[in-house]
Amino acid sequence: MTFATLRALHTVIGDALAEMEKVYRAQPGDRPLDYPSLDVPFYKNAKHGPEAEAAEQLASDPAVVVAASHIVAACGQLAASVHRPFFSLVEGAKAEHVTTCLQFLEASNTVEILRAAGPEGMHVDDIAHRIGELSEGSGKDASARVDASKLSHILRLLATYHWLREVRPDVFANNRLSALVDSGKTPEELRAAPEKKYDGTDGLAAFVAMCGDEFFKSSAYMTDALLPWTERATSLRKLSNKDGAGATSLTVREPKYESPFNFAFRTELGYFDWMELPENKGRLAEFGRAMTGARLWEVAENVIEAFPWNELPKDSVVIDVGGGVGSTSVVLANAYPHLRFVVEDRKQVVDIAPSIWGSTPHAELLGLGRVSYLAQDFFQPQPPHIDIAGVGIVSFPSVYLMRGCTHNWPDRDVQRMLRLLRDSAGPSTKLLLVEVILPLACSDDTEHEDAGAPLPGAERTLAPAGSPLLANLGKAHASEYLLDISMMAVLNAKERTLRELSTLALSAGWKVSRVTRARGSLWAYTTAEPA
Repeated sequence: MTFATLRALHTVIGDALAEMEKVYRAQPGDRPLDYPSLDVPFYKNAKHGPEAEAAEQLASDPAVVVAASHIVAACGQLAASVHRPFFSLVEGAKAEHVTTCLQFLEASNTVEILRAAGPEGMHVDDIAHRIGELSEGSGKDASARVDASKLSHILRLLATYHWLREVRPDVFANNRLSALVDSGKTPEELRAAPEKKYDGTDGLAAFVAMCGDEFFKSSAYMTDALLPWTERATSLRKLSNKDGAGATSLTVREPKYESPFNFAFRTELGYFDWMELPENKGRLAEFGRAMTGARLWEVAENVIEAFPWNELPKDSVVIDVGGGVGSTSVVLANAYPHLRFVVEDRKQVVDIAPSIWGSTPHAELLGLGRVSYLAQDFFQPQPPHIDIAGVGIVSFPSVYLMRGCTHNWPDRDVQRMLRLLRDSAGPSTKLLLVEVILPLACSDDTEHEDAGAPLPGAERTLAPAGSPLLANLGKAHASEYLLDISMMAVLNAKERTLRELSTLALSAGWKVSRVTRARGSLWAYTTAEPA
């Protein structure tokens, strides 16, 4: 009965809203705390009143996050149910325009221009003029100007999707969503040094730039890569092999493109190798900043409670495989001073890592040897022994920790890296994988049925009992499924379901024994033991 389902979704929204309001009303103060307004920008680098700060922080409270997820899931399902199917089809088929307009918003520095303009906003003619002025700092022709009549249509689409506000005809202002893309730089700073836009930022502006470039362009070739025998894909390859005069070259072999990224950028190199080309120096720096912003997908401190670290004996060694500059290890070392952490990554990464922490309160961790670094490729065998300062020679670590590594690689490569860790593990060594685990869009009554019982932490559904919501909460967690397809498009990789991850680990000699999640998150902490 459709109306019964629609009313049930309406009830979910009302009940979840009541839960959110209860949390906000329970806060101390002279008057009840209100939820942050969509119309009011919250700039990260600006000063805010105590009520605004408290309201913003409370939006990340686990109870609020869960309730908000139920609201978003129900609203998405409700809209999909009642919206005319043709209009839903149009939105899906033309969704790329939202991405391109967001990319333009960031690249044109419109967010920073509107921040300087204030809450009353700025007329599109003046925005276009300011965009042109800032471009002069990049050495562009001073006569270059953005067409205001086109700009207004771009900004209006963004306002339609709640990324901006149109406060009066052709007058636009920032809101809470567009403020996320703010670099914190003044227009004058951007004009004087546009190459420093992302320096010292939280990385979200760089994240938008990266998604609108490599990731967006790669996704456009998904069908050509997955269905290479179709007429469109075949003609694309023929066109790519034509010389400048339009003739097909008979001497050039057809390139081998494994991923949509390869099609988009006409390269046989993998993404990371391609990024290290001299021509991509700017892209590589941008990628590093973007990964800082991407950390907002999961609260770093969640790893503290995700594994029984306190049960490990004193001076147990944790190898942080592919750990970058050691951000996760530093969090854990501060929480568990009885443990030792060795961060492994490429030589060029570990060489600069100590300097990053040198002027921070965490520098002492390095000086005491509680966090150390080792140049190590995770596609090469682990060293047979590790010399730990103050501990001595260690043959087997207590834990191999991998955060955000396996989703960057296809199954064959993940199997290889996990097998190398298994070959170097001791009988009691644990493997902790910190990755997104994608729930199915239906209730999963078969997860690990062959093992006789579901794994601790495995969930049949994320939806409340008796709820009509999708088992994975639909739109509430859509960002993780978009991330999944991004990995497929650019890296020929993917996020994985629990069944996929468990099967892959077992093929490399590891048996999954435990899965934990933070409330409201699809990021999971999966423990495996030698099989």
